[in-house]
Amino acid sequence: MKQDLQLLGEALIHRKQAIAEMIHSNRMAGVQMTPEQTNDFQRVLPKIMEFREQLIQLFGESLIQFENLDRSIEQFREWGREAGDFLFKIGAPLDQALFDTSFYRTYLWKAIKEETISHGLSVETIFEVIEIIDPLLDHAVYFFSLSYVESYQKVLEQAKSAFLELSVPIVPLVKGTGVLPLIGNIDTERAQLILEETLKQSSKLKLENLILDLSGVLIVDTMVADQLYKVMDALSLLGVTTVLTGIRPEVAQTMVSLGLNIDKFKVKGNLHQAFLEVQK
Repeated sequence: MKQDLQLLGEALIHRKQAIAEMIHSNRMAGVQMTPEQTNDFQRVLPKIMEFREQLIQLFGESLIQFENLDRSIEQFREWGREAGDFLFKIGAPLDQALFDTSFYRTYLWKAIKEETISHGLSVETIFEVIEIIDPLLDHAVYFFSLSYVESYQKVLEQAKSAFLELSVPIVPLVKGTGVLPLIGNIDTERAQLILEETLKQSSKLKLENLILDLSGVLIVDTMVADQLYKVMDALSLLGVTTVLTGIRPEVAQTMVSLGLNIDKFKVKGNLHQAFLEVQK
């Protein structure tokens, strides 16, 4: 049994390039691409074929080292991490990438069948191969998908962070005075960023006065009010005087109904009044 599995493993490794080419040619049959897409694809094709051959190699090695499947699983994990990240970076859709699975299964077993017949291997050996190959293919798909999704989430978080930073723009008006127009809802994450970025930019711009324009904020609840307290308290420690303006009528009604204490805030009806206030 051990010799038979090693024989099949060595055969897969020996035939890895041919198997990878069969998988690729059949997978790409009928796929339509524009000239530009074809050029882009040709640039990444060598790396794609490298990943295909590596995977066939791993299946061969798993048969040779069948008594140490934990090591094989770790090797498949590493392959999945690298392949998933690469396919994400070149913009391959996940569903299209996973469509390759059936081609791997088909041509792996085609090669194994040919080697089994050629060497007259037993049915028992075939069942043993099934118990090794099929779970490892499932592992490969799982690790690949996990890596792809993690890469996607990482880019999404980076984009979200960049967007949030752009949503805290302090606009200098005159020397020592700036305005921070806040737009949209303020959740806990954005509130923390507002605090950090406001302190950072106020210090960088050497502000003495900052006008917080809330005309674009639709909801002011206890959490938002608390965050405004924190921003103004922190700014006061930097020697920056803050003035609130642009509170919408419906927001004012909500603040009153919630019993929010705004005595701590210096409030003006509009940006012009706020500007005059800080210029006194």
